[in-house]
Amino acid sequence: MNTPVQETKPADSSLLIMGYEVVIGFETHAQLSTQSKIFSRAPTAFGAAPNTQACAVDLALPGTLPVMNKGAVERAIELGLALGSHIAERSIFARKNYFYPDLPKGYQISQFEIPVVQGGAVEFYLGDEKKSVRLVRAHLEEDAGKSLHEDFIGQTGIDLNRAGTPLLEIVTEPDMRSSAEAVAYAKELHKIVTWIGICDGNMQEGSFRCDANVSVRKPGAPLGTRREIKNLNSFKFMQQAIDYEIRWQIEELEDGRAIEQATVLFNPDTGETRAMRSKEDAADYRYFPDPDLPPLVIAPEWVERVRAGMTELPRVMAQRFVRDYGLSDYDATALTQSREVAAYFEAATQACGQPKLVGNWIMGEVSRRLNLAEADISACPITPAQLAQLVGRIQDGTISNNAARQVLDALWSDPQGSVNAIIEARGLKQMNDSGALEKIVDAVLAANPKNVAEFRAGNAKALNALVGQIMKGSQGKANPQQVNALLLQKLA
Repeated sequence: MNTPVQETKPADSSLLIMGYEVVIGFETHAQLSTQSKIFSRAPTAFGAAPNTQACAVDLALPGTLPVMNKGAVERAIELGLALGSHIAERSIFARKNYFYPDLPKGYQISQFEIPVVQGGAVEFYLGDEKKSVRLVRAHLEEDAGKSLHEDFIGQTGIDLNRAGTPLLEIVTEPDMRSSAEAVAYAKELHKIVTWIGICDGNMQEGSFRCDANVSVRKPGAPLGTRREIKNLNSFKFMQQAIDYEIRWQIEELEDGRAIEQATVLFNPDTGETRAMRSKEDAADYRYFPDPDLPPLVIAPEWVERVRAGMTELPRVMAQRFVRDYGLSDYDATALTQSREVAAYFEAATQACGQPKLVGNWIMGEVSRRLNLAEADISACPITPAQLAQLVGRIQDGTISNNAARQVLDALWSDPQGSVNAIIEARGLKQMNDSGALEKIVDAVLAANPKNVAEFRAGNAKALNALVGQIMKGSQGKANPQQVNALLLQKLA
């Protein structure tokens, strides 16, 4: 399906590249998490031997008729509800005609004029800036088979296991203005479809495939000619492909050459895109209503039943985190990037009653360690209860943030350890004895008259030098808040 060409949001001059504005729209194919195909009972499990999961309907044998999969429809409804879209009470299936060896019918059953999901938007953060990308539609369709090229013997085989696999194609308006914004959109959409459970999101297996329509124009000019980058199956390659395509189109225009509409592929080894074929328009596919499938009718009662069975949506949960836990919009969004992270945060918060501290540690030290290990929160060796106990020891002044990081390191290496036992064994308790601390402060002040004089003369930085000396004298165990309060009192 082609992204409609229509006027888009105003240009942001900060995103101009060599005087050109970038315009990006997305088409994403999300494989729906049904056990059987969209129009047959054949299974959809990944990895089976070629052609072992294709039945007579998938093979387009004479006399076979498609029968709609109710589960696929309900998953489309769920996405529409999650994105604030309109669910069409009546939608139509069409035949999209084209020839390819892995398309046994000679056409693909899709939706054209009246899709099941219409409008809506995907909202996300790019840095600390909130963005919104409008959706045109999301429509149900079947996947094609796959051509397997055996170059070493010069032959191509056809695997029809994927033929008939249920897809939801999600089409945006051309609202994105940079590769970073496009990747942020794709990640947010990926989060939503996996959060609500309609797609497993496995990009390597082809469950979540993105096509980026990229064009450039001078600010205020009509939309430029777009080129579609097909089958982007990683967020890293997605950004590289779009960046290369932007540079290539600008260089072509600057050299006086016109951009021709085309479908292109990205080669990760060279970092370049290359044209695969000229881009088709809707008329080239000769769409017409499929006579074997009646209109899909979705009663309001069906929509409400689906709504009642849905899990709490990430944006709703983020709003609850702001309301109930006092988090910022940005932090609440970050902590609802996955259901697992959100559940971890809530479990730790309920155990210690310190949502802001818990959130900071999850987004900071915990995330940093997980990123280094290229793992997600499910692989975190520290339980929510352990993190809650650690945060509690920070909050009650038992340990400093620096000591807490040492405890976290110890727990990461030995998850069976105890927060309190590690603090005791390593002597990490803060010095909260005001009498002992005052002796160290007095000694440092007496030994550093120059810093004292500079501070009293208005040099605020001199206080940092004194604090450093006190922390050194206490072997890092002095409570920084007490140190600052005591210093300011004595230097007044």
